[in-house]
Amino acid sequence: MSQATFTPLESARLILRCFTDSDLAAFIAYRNDPLVAKYQSWESYSERQAAEFIRDYRSLEPGVVGTWFQFAVELKATGALVGDCALCVRSDSTREAEIGYTLAREYQGRGYATEAVTRLLDYTCEDLGARRVVALTDCRNAASIALLERLGLRREEHFKNVWFKGHWAEEYLYALDADEWRRNRAARKENDECGMMNDE
Repeated sequence: MSQATFTPLESARLILRCFTDSDLAAFIAYRNDPLVAKYQSWESYSERQAAEFIRDYRSLEPGVVGTWFQFAVELKATGALVGDCALCVRSDSTREAEIGYTLAREYQGRGYATEAVTRLLDYTCEDLGARRVVALTDCRNAASIALLERLGLRREEHFKNVWFKGHWAEEYLYALDADEWRRNRAARKENDECGMMNDE
């Protein structure tokens, strides 16, 4: 899988970039929000853990096989850190990648997560050359399920008896082939253009 020097990824309202020291306070705030952490692997982050997280990911490049990379998600209009996205290329041979996403509570419900994941999927399928992208979500996480299905990912597996934060839980695995993503993106673009023409 190809790898080049990473430069920030931009969408209409967002920038996906490397973390910086100035992100520390906002990162600690949303990672310690119980609502944000509810379906995530962590419970909370100390200042030391958060600083180590930022330091560790600041020196990495996305697309390294077997290594997770975390993108800071910045709001263009204000420069605010609104969340983060995760990417791990699982294997060069299968060219499969896994993604994840986290959004601060105050920025949820505005389409930012959909926009960030859309840009991440573009990057993963086009720039990194992934053939297939997967995402795991807790079966109770209705918002995450809706996001993945809205972007065209299909539910492929249902994992029961997953040990999660001291109790048994269940997870869905969603997946999307790169060719499917390209067709979906082209269809959405065509629909958007048709809608604009009808509005004129």
